[in-house]
Amino acid sequence: MAVRIVFLGPLRDLAGEDVREAPAPLDWAGLLEAVGDDVAGQLQHERVHIACAGRVLTDKTALRAQDGEEVALLPPVSGG
Repeated sequence: MAVRIVFLGPLRDLAGEDVREAPAPLDWAGLLEAVGDDVAGQLQHERVHIACAGRVLTDKTALRAQDGEEVALLPPVSGG
């Protein structure tokens, strides 16, 4: 039973990998623990979003990922 965590953009660089698995179910506290200190620090920022099972969460602290689901960590969008 696992949740797939996908690191995108600069979060991938901080994590040093594209994907990591974590035990299911996965909540906010479990996610912060699973991703390591550097990425967890970035997740605290308001402009960093989380998608679970293809849906962007309006409240990322309400994360409740179940077995087989994917959690994507979405860095801030920049550009113009």
